[in-house]
Order: sequence, then structure tokens, then C-alpha cells
Amino acid sequence: MKIEKVTLEGSRVMLLPLGIQHIEPLYQALDDERIWTYLPGRMDNFEDMSRLVTDALDARQRGEELPFVVYDKETQKIVGMTRLLNISEPNRSVEIGYTWYSASVWCTRVNTESKFLLLKHCFEELRTVRVQLKTDRRNTKSNQAITRIGAKLEGVLRKERILQDGYIRDSVYYSIIDDEWDAVKQRLIAMLDQR
Repeated sequence: MKIEKVTLEGSRVMLLPLGIQHIEPLYQALDDERIWTYLPGRMDNFEDMSRLVTDALDARQRGEELPFVVYDKETQKIVGMTRLLNISEPNRSVEIGYTWYSASVWCTRVNTESKFLLLKHCFEELRTVRVQLKTDRRNTKSNQAITRIGAKLEGVLRKERILQDGYIRDSVYYSIIDDEWDAVKQRLIAMLDQR
């Protein structure tokens, strides 16, 4: 399992390696403050986005994360960000997370296709044996989206993190393992075909 910068392309989205040049378009994609409701940080100004990007790039440099921007081919705009994180090469496992999207693409195929591209890369190129996803217990939409793609509930870590507003969050953990990938892949393809 060798984690390297890569571009992943589907019919609607391209996942591009994050770069410093993406600070401005990512900041422009912030069109709804609800984006940050369940995430550990917020983006209140341009400096916050600059810090988010440079922190992600530093984590990539250390081999801890592989951050992407989500480019919507339909609108020809960057509409969000996602990452591979908690990378464990010895255990051949990763987490997909810190994902957020502009409200303009909520309820479109953007998230489903992004997850498909990332999972396909993880299981078919990186040969991972486990991909983890987690979300805030209160985030009904995210929990439903994760189970809809076929991830299995593993459990809840209570009071796992403190959010920017002081709320102490319970995190719900899910995973997909290599033995399940074929079924999950077919499920995702069917979901994308419906859209």
C-alpha cells in the first residue's frame, strides 16, 4: 500500500490533489454555514480556509493524509473537499473523512460518486483491507448516506471530540472491508446509474 498523490475521475466529479492554489476556490464554495455544523472546525473567514488547506498539506507531507478537492465537471467549479486520513500502511487501512460540500451540490450524485472513486482507489489500487468512515451521532443525513452505500456500523465512541462550539460529540464508526467491496461496488454502481 503506497499512498501517493493521484487524480480520480468519474462522470460528474474529479478528485484532484489539494494544492495551495485551491484556497480561494474552496473559500468560494462555502455557501451555507450548515456545512460546518458537525465538523471539528469552522471557516469564518479566508484565513480559516488558508489554515485548513496548509494543515492538510502539512499532513500529506508527513504521510498522514491524502487530501483532495472535489471538482464538479457539470458546474466547472470546486465544490468541496475530502481526505484519506488515519492512514496505516502496515495494517492496510485508511479512513475517508473530513468531507464537506457546497450546499449547491447537496442531494446530487457528487457525494456518491466521490465515495465510489475513493473506495475503488482504496480497495483496487491501494489494496486496503479496511476503510473506515465516521460521523457525528446527530448527523442523520451523513449516517444515512454511509449506511446507504453498504458500510457496516461498528459502534459509537462516546464524547469522542469537542467541536468548535464546545459541543462534546459522540462519533459513530462504520467500515467496509475488502471481503465486502464487490457487493458495495455493485450497490454504488446501481445508485449512480439511477441518478
